[in-house]
Amino acid sequence: MSNIMKIIQQRCSVRSFKNTPVDREIIRSITEAARLAPSACNAQPWRFVAVTEKPLLQQIVDRGLGGVVPNRWAASAPVIIVGCAVLNLLTHRLAEAVKGINYHQIDLGIALEHMVLRATEMGLGTCWIGWFHAKAIKKILHLPGGWKIISLLALGYPTEESTAHSARLALDEILFFNGVK
Repeated sequence: MSNIMKIIQQRCSVRSFKNTPVDREIIRSITEAARLAPSACNAQPWRFVAVTEKPLLQQIVDRGLGGVVPNRWAASAPVIIVGCAVLNLLTHRLAEAVKGINYHQIDLGIALEHMVLRATEMGLGTCWIGWFHAKAIKKILHLPGGWKIISLLALGYPTEESTAHSARLALDEILFFNGVK
């Protein structure tokens, strides 16, 4: 089995982290994986804010993750990466209006998943966070007006190694060749 398939099989959502800081060079290495991701028209709309200071992390959890799905577990993460898109007029506004496809969301999804796989390779755990209050987080982090938060990524060393994975559909249930007959 290839290394990438092993990493993909190891990846799981982690919601409990050790109280161990993640070195900035490791965060930089994980972000380098995102930087190398493809994007529509090579627009590279991604910008990432790695939040590592405990008071800011707590503000994000308290004010940015509250509500119906509070995600209180995120307070245990030593890092929350805020994945943002800078929307380009041609690629992300005009093309999306014409085609009805949010290319910046696809671009960020690819880049953030590159981060997830690199983190897994380096022995860290991650969890996507898609339920958040963007306005509150933008204010906490003083993000520029043109930046749109797409997703958050909790990052850190898992408290325990998880061997349990959610059930997946069989390959024959999701793959069709030359149409669906």
